[in-house]
Amino acid sequence: MTYQETLDYLFNVAPLFQNIGQGAYKEGLSNTHALDEHFGHPHKAYRTIHVAGTNGKGSCSHTIAAILQSAGYKVGLYTSPHLVDFRERIRVNGEMISEERVIDFVEKERTFFEPLYPSFFELTTALALLYFKEQKVDVAVIEVGLGGRLDCTNIISPDLSVITNISFDHTQFLGSTLPAIATEKAGIIKPNTPVVIGETNGHEDVRDVFSRKAAETGSPIIFAEEDNEIISSPVSQSVKRIYETKTYGTIEGQLGGECQIFNTNTILNAVSVLNDLGYNLTRENVLDGFSKVCDLTGLMGRWQVMETAPLTICDTGHNVGGIELITKQLKTINKKLRIVIGMVGDKDVKGSLSLFPKDATYYFTQASVKRAMDVNIIHSIGEELGLKGNKYDNVAEAYRNARKDADNSDFIYIGGSSFVVADYLQFVKNK
Repeated sequence: MTYQETLDYLFNVAPLFQNIGQGAYKEGLSNTHALDEHFGHPHKAYRTIHVAGTNGKGSCSHTIAAILQSAGYKVGLYTSPHLVDFRERIRVNGEMISEERVIDFVEKERTFFEPLYPSFFELTTALALLYFKEQKVDVAVIEVGLGGRLDCTNIISPDLSVITNISFDHTQFLGSTLPAIATEKAGIIKPNTPVVIGETNGHEDVRDVFSRKAAETGSPIIFAEEDNEIISSPVSQSVKRIYETKTYGTIEGQLGGECQIFNTNTILNAVSVLNDLGYNLTRENVLDGFSKVCDLTGLMGRWQVMETAPLTICDTGHNVGGIELITKQLKTINKKLRIVIGMVGDKDVKGSLSLFPKDATYYFTQASVKRAMDVNIIHSIGEELGLKGNKYDNVAEAYRNARKDADNSDFIYIGGSSFVVADYLQFVKNK
């Protein structure tokens, strides 16, 4: 099998959530345990850090990995979804798993896993945990796929659990209230294992969920918002974010999004706990990890600057909680705004679009996945909300028109969905 044939096989035999949504979701961990036993419980061969949350878990996972790499650890990093290449999900010290290893895994193991009818994510998780053992990593940062309690990453016994925040997303699986969603996320809290909670946003009922779970499991719990490390956080001329902090002095973050203020406070609290657990993470490691996170880990699509004239930025924020911070930042930009936007149909599309500025020019579009909302529908919702612009059948066409219309002094934003960003990055790669 070629690499592309292998991917086609995986995408067709094991349903891929990012393409089809609910039909790919499998509740329960029976397949995960069967795969784990088959491969000899590989995650027990190295230390792990588990990261869950509605928003920010990708940025936090990558930045923690970057700090660990800067300290000399050999670091596995498992995240989702991928944007351009499947192999982005599985990295060691920033290097993606090889195409050959992906092919070899499928060819050797398909006779075992096919009778299980596993999901794409179950197979991918099994491959990641096995690969990290083969690569003899010191520690792996494992990002939860969906929820926590029943997520197939939840078989690990981490040194530290991190839950970034709770917001409304995937409510069809996780519940329709914040405490219900928090209960699913709290499922990653393990006995006698410290947990850092990034934000509760003043929701006492959410805080109570985490506090009760930590008490039941005897787990030390740290609420990062109670120990705010950030004194101030302006954005530099290079669209990087500068943090003045209590413990680490001035930190330059390669990620410039408004949401990174909250993520950074969560990360710095996590670093403190890791040092208490015997990790050796110095101030220099922290500064290096923040300033080079994209270079060290390959992170893409987080307020990523693609061009400077016109300033062009893409961001994968895709639910109301994430888009609220993005639009807050967009409204501070004193430039003509051109917004390329599409969303998936299982999100709160109207709630998200209502947050966007009305004085921008919109290029409505749809990504190349089945979950993408039809461009005619999102265009209609946008018009109903007073967002003026045209519709385009695909992301590349929408971006090309935005770029053609823009002066060098304008600002182009591409987002609304991870899949819109993925299509845009693929277009840029193929240009």
